[in-house]
Amino acid sequence: MAEKIISDEQIAILKSKIRDVENFPKEGIVFKDITTLLNDYESLNLVIESAYQFFKDKNIDFVAGIDSRGFIFGTPLALKLGVGFVPIRKKNKLPAETYSVTYDLEYGTDTLEIHKDAFLNKDSRILLVDDLLATGGTASASIDLIEKTGSKAVYTLFLINLLFLNGEEKLKNKTDVISLLDF
Repeated sequence: MAEKIISDEQIAILKSKIRDVENFPKEGIVFKDITTLLNDYESLNLVIESAYQFFKDKNIDFVAGIDSRGFIFGTPLALKLGVGFVPIRKKNKLPAETYSVTYDLEYGTDTLEIHKDAFLNKDSRILLVDDLLATGGTASASIDLIEKTGSKAVYTLFLINLLFLNGEEKLKNKTDVISLLDF
């Protein structure tokens, strides 16, 4: 299980702010909707402040966020840490020269990209942020992109880890996984 950075009481508060939406985006799926957490200042602040307290002494050079909800948490965290933010985007969304990685999804493939000059120096220590860890495919592809730049994703941070999908298995040899909430 991913390392914990908040108390059981804080976990209960944050879980109470996430609603389940049945049959979204398709029949049989129970979607964890974080918009109800995002519109609550105290809960959103708890997420960012807890992550900041955990990572402030970890010598992070940049925060990278995965398109698109990784941007929501990654950008304010980068500001608090006093480091730059780097977006990892879906194909054809970045304007300059990119590295790309195509990876498998449940029903097809997807492609992520990062600017080739995303990090100011090679060997940067990167904190990769996203809202949800499911099967680990997107996070694993993002880590591969970061490595193509010559840097290393030393940590991945997720708001939610869906334990039953075993996403950590795909990441365990690549990075340290930290999550706030396990479902």
